[in-house]
Amino acid sequence: MSSQDIPEENLPAEQETAHGAVSVADEKNPFADPGLPPHEPRVQDIDEQAAKRSERAIAFLFTLSMLATVGFIASYVGVPHDKSIFVFPIGHINALNFALGLTLGVALFCIGAGAVHWARTLMSDHEIADDRHPIEAEPEVRAKVHADFKQGAKESAIGRRKLVRNTMFGALALFPLSGVILLRDLGPLPGTKLRHTLWKRGKLLVNMNTNEPLRPSDVVVGSLTFVKPEGLEEHDHDFQTEIAKAAVMIVRIQPDNIKDKRELEWSHEGIVAYSKICTHVGCPISLYEQQTHHVLCPCHQSTFDLSDGARVIFGPAGHALPQLRIGVNDEGYLEALGDFDEPVGPAFWERG
Repeated sequence: MSSQDIPEENLPAEQETAHGAVSVADEKNPFADPGLPPHEPRVQDIDEQAAKRSERAIAFLFTLSMLATVGFIASYVGVPHDKSIFVFPIGHINALNFALGLTLGVALFCIGAGAVHWARTLMSDHEIADDRHPIEAEPEVRAKVHADFKQGAKESAIGRRKLVRNTMFGALALFPLSGVILLRDLGPLPGTKLRHTLWKRGKLLVNMNTNEPLRPSDVVVGSLTFVKPEGLEEHDHDFQTEIAKAAVMIVRIQPDNIKDKRELEWSHEGIVAYSKICTHVGCPISLYEQQTHHVLCPCHQSTFDLSDGARVIFGPAGHALPQLRIGVNDEGYLEALGDFDEPVGPAFWERG
């Protein structure tokens, strides 16, 4: 619909002519400023019903943005992170990623589209030429800015178009919740998870290779054996998380060669059990030297003396390996007599 289709009585009484021209083209100035073209009224400027239709369309876009934001939050909470769906022609994709991307995109698009449609159909579209002015704010300039702001607010009809205003505020207020809900991934706090492992009193020491519990006779002097807590299986969904804290290496040392008193008390017939996780950056320790009873981390060469409380004798590790107190149960199998007395692996800021 154009201004030619509007009844003549609704048109402005006098069409505006070109304005803003600063000079006239002549031989000396062939590129003179022609000024701005005449202003053509829009349908919404003349027909209130058309303005109402635009208002409802803008409100619909803002409302759709609000619903998309709610959908984003619902998807984040309710869609399983490991679920996949088929989307033509993309193929199989992660359902959560698809839902989050779709709802977030719709929420952003509708806010932008609503704002653009509002500006193009309901706000004033008069083009105004304004001369450049000094950067400092003169009293006259401040007064003009305030007056222009009031005039702009009046022409935007934000006070009169309550439906547009309220739905826009609703869309802008709800949309930031998409970012806030993502903060959920920063928690929950680990609590005491890093301080405890699956080891507890009565847990059997199970050989990692044979998956069988160990007797003292299975561990010979000079050998290195890796064990895990009884009940932890490789097919468990949390196996990697738990073994990263509970992996233990056991060696047998002649009791006379054990220098640390507590280490001797926590051992059984010279069999000592220490965390396999290096206290530098958490690499698994796997190299053992029989004659010196030293174990070496292959990542950064931190070296620990297993005959002297697993203290650090070389490398960047900051503290000794945690020891696991062990004994023998009624059936003659090696068992833990509790958890580690300190967190395993690298230090962390809450560790004190």
